[in-house]
Amino acid sequence: MADKAQGHTDWSPERYGRFRDLRLRPALDLLARVPVLPEQGRVIDLGCGSGAVAEELSRRFTKRKIVGVDNSVEMLKKAAATGAYHRCDLVDIQSWEPTNKPPALIFSNAALQWLPDHAALLPRLAGMLRPGGVLAVQMPRQNGAPSHRFLREFAAEMFPDRFDFTGWVPPVADLPDYARILQPLGEADLWQTDYLQRLRLQGDGHPIRHFTEATIMRPFLEKLTAAEQEAFVKRYERALEVAYPPEADGSVLFPFRRVFLVVKVS
Repeated sequence: MADKAQGHTDWSPERYGRFRDLRLRPALDLLARVPVLPEQGRVIDLGCGSGAVAEELSRRFTKRKIVGVDNSVEMLKKAAATGAYHRCDLVDIQSWEPTNKPPALIFSNAALQWLPDHAALLPRLAGMLRPGGVLAVQMPRQNGAPSHRFLREFAAEMFPDRFDFTGWVPPVADLPDYARILQPLGEADLWQTDYLQRLRLQGDGHPIRHFTEATIMRPFLEKLTAAEQEAFVKRYERALEVAYPPEADGSVLFPFRRVFLVVKVS
């Protein structure tokens, strides 16, 4: 999901798609826990990106219209090309609202972590559903891991004029916090999974840098000149080599935590 609301440029479907299978598995795990939906209503793929989950949604909900929503032009082109969506809407997901009747399912895979104030956001989204509708959300919760922590630490040290994380709060909260937010809305199912991802070499550079450069690195690099980017990436790669050393075959093991929220509204 592109985050132009935060001033970021458009996403690269090619870079994001390098690790398609690793990014798709959590979406399928989320989809597997979506309960029975009301008889009527559309399925909204909120922050659909390039449409990685489109075919699976279409296969699961064969008789429903599926609408992709994203604010990346390039990602939506890829999504529309899947042929699985009834429509693809170019909309900032932070301000999105259904244009027709209330949907039966709002499905959001790895998108809402870019948006603030989940205590207000999740009830607002749930309130858009028809009675018995389902809100299903998956978000990475990786900000305490070296792969993500290094970015904040190095940016603040190297470029304090542009990066200040004083009072910084992780964008994804603890599960008990989400339980308290969702409990008044309906029947909630929450869980957390640590995926042990094996990343293999893909050209020059540390595999985890290739993984993060399509997502969490973007807002950092966009504030740097070309020379600053080079220095920043070099330092990041050196730190990654220590935190995530290569295995005998050259791959690296990359533990990655994700949070899942499913609520069937009352």
